[in-house]
Amino acid sequence: MRRIFILMIALLACLPVAAAAQDQTPISRDQITLSFAPVVKRVVPAVVNIYTRHTERVQMSPFLNDPFFGQFFGGGFGGLPRERVVQSLGSGVIVGSDGTIVTSYHVVKGSDKIIVVLSDRREFEGHVEKSDERSDLAVLKVDTKGEKLPKLELRDSDTLEVGDLVLAVGNPFGVGQTVTSGIISALARSESGVSDYQFFIQTDAAINPGNSGGALVDMQGRLIGINTAIYSRTGGYQGIGFAIPANMVRAVLKSQVGKGGHITQPYFGVEVQPVTQEIAEAQGLDRPRGVLVRAVAAGSPAEKAGIRPGDIITGLGAGVIDDAQGLNFRIVTTGTGVPMKMSLWREGKETTTSVTFTQPPAEVLGQKVTLKGNHPLNGVTVGMLTPEMAEELHLKSTEPRVVVLQAG
Repeated sequence: MRRIFILMIALLACLPVAAAAQDQTPISRDQITLSFAPVVKRVVPAVVNIYTRHTERVQMSPFLNDPFFGQFFGGGFGGLPRERVVQSLGSGVIVGSDGTIVTSYHVVKGSDKIIVVLSDRREFEGHVEKSDERSDLAVLKVDTKGEKLPKLELRDSDTLEVGDLVLAVGNPFGVGQTVTSGIISALARSESGVSDYQFFIQTDAAINPGNSGGALVDMQGRLIGINTAIYSRTGGYQGIGFAIPANMVRAVLKSQVGKGGHITQPYFGVEVQPVTQEIAEAQGLDRPRGVLVRAVAAGSPAEKAGIRPGDIITGLGAGVIDDAQGLNFRIVTTGTGVPMKMSLWREGKETTTSVTFTQPPAEVLGQKVTLKGNHPLNGVTVGMLTPEMAEELHLKSTEPRVVVLQAG
């Protein structure tokens, strides 16, 4: 008993020492000067400034097309439309040492000339190699004359967690390359209204106009996202920024190029809707999750995988599906020709199937028809809406539709 008492006294005597060890003052210069500088030095050379220029026609007089003034002064009132040169700026990230650069689509959209400026102030003329308006990404290429450029490695963005430290690098307001720090505030943001494939990383690292296309990196200097937008009521930084995940960037880099350099996204062939509380209760789900399949296109990868209306898609691969935007993101980042496990809720129980996404088929059975007769559509050529057409027009192709192919 006496030994136990002595041991307890000894343990109690150690408690203040242990507590004091948690609140020590810095004892070395290294502890005082902890900094993000080593990460910044690795990242900054691979982040570029992008200057674009395009010409647009402007109407010199607001009354040019006004019929009231036209009847007095004639059709030439107000003078002829004139052209003006519009310049804009943004940022980009070198992802290939051969001069491959990723930026936001809206930074280079419609540009006549693209100038890429490196961190050491060297300039290159760039051209768009691929573009995808739906994901708001574009891939540029510059001719380096064989010189290897510094690049960033892409991290698997599915491994990110809320609270991770991040740095944002770009050229806000054209003041020059700028670095800001913050954390990941949220993942899988799908209600920002920025693009069709909304599945963003949200961060509180300051992102301002001109940062679009710049890098969001982790503490190892790996690219985790492309900065694309901010939430603001004034046009300035208000603590909420959005970045396109690196997995989407990787998918765009690997994707096939269609007409005009535009990327064709994988085809699945379903029409879905959100799962509400009422639907979840009716289907026997513990809570609202997944997306409800409303329709399946004939001959589509979805039909071949055995998916049918009434199924609830809850997952694709290792990713959880909670909304249509999340499903679209998982489809695009999976790509074509790769069998993938899809999780379903069907008739009150979990099940799985294997699905392989394809390129949208360009042809369907049926012939083009030129309408004839005494009606307004006389001479108009129509045909069935193909999945490829639906992809280009941003329409759903699960239901039969007729599209005008040629005016009469």
